[in-house]
Amino acid sequence: MSTIIAGHVQLQEDVERARRALIDAGFDADRISGFYVSQPGQHDTTPLGGDNILSPGAKETPEGVVKGVATGGAVGLAIGAATAPLTGPLGPIVGGLVGGHVGSLFSFSKMKEAGEAEKGGDGENAIPPRLTGMLVAVAFDDTGLEGKAVDILRQLGAERIERAKGNIVDGDWADFDATCRPDVIA
Repeated sequence: MSTIIAGHVQLQEDVERARRALIDAGFDADRISGFYVSQPGQHDTTPLGGDNILSPGAKETPEGVVKGVATGGAVGLAIGAATAPLTGPLGPIVGGLVGGHVGSLFSFSKMKEAGEAEKGGDGENAIPPRLTGMLVAVAFDDTGLEGKAVDILRQLGAERIERAKGNIVDGDWADFDATCRPDVIA
């Protein structure tokens, strides 16, 4: 794996300008890549589409729904059993089903509101995702070239310059993962 330095630019013309500047500075043309990074959630990395099987911010949802269904079902079953002389043998069954449904709906009231801090503090969503837009990247094996690559991209107006490990072959960053957290260096 090689070191890769990448920076975000505004336009396709900026990618071409950066490519020319990097080649003029001695970087291998086949190890320079320019492409568009889609918005988070639109990278289509899972079989059903999207980026994650489960949303990182919704990790407590299954537990909350189970608690709501169990509590509501138990209360509904008890009420159904108490009214069995009036409702007959189906009273406890219907009461349990209705109670479970109401309990699952009640669990939604326990969800976090927009802007509310997450419980647990593991910071899953604390690091901003990779920016959307044009990305130009250059790969090299000599670690002494990192400063040179950063300086060229910075002079050309690249923003949020990041470092990664990977392979760029024939102008294609073959192992690029848009869902990983970028190591922003400048």
